[in-house]
Amino acid sequence: MVARIYRPSRTAMQSGKGKSHEWVLVYEPAEAKTVEPLMGYTSSGDMRSQIRLTFETKEEAIAYCERQEIAFEVEEPNAPRSRPKLSYSDNFRYDRVQPWTH
Repeated sequence: MVARIYRPSRTAMQSGKGKSHEWVLVYEPAEAKTVEPLMGYTSSGDMRSQIRLTFETKEEAIAYCERQEIAFEVEEPNAPRSRPKLSYSDNFRYDRVQPWTH
């Protein structure tokens, strides 16, 4: 069973970076999920899919996997895209590329 170590990206619902500073260890699913035919519930017999461990650093997560003899893959976080710094007053500049109208 392979574990995946990654750093979660920030949520799309907020502009903050909450819960995106820790590294997370999750197990890859060992078996596919099944749909129960009567009620339509999704279930799985894989108990490791419920485990989610968090670590302060990537090195701590790797050391844990090596200590417990767990095969792992590390996913490096993507670099954040930079946006130009704009202020509200830039909307009303006289040398604006596109004229401001109502």
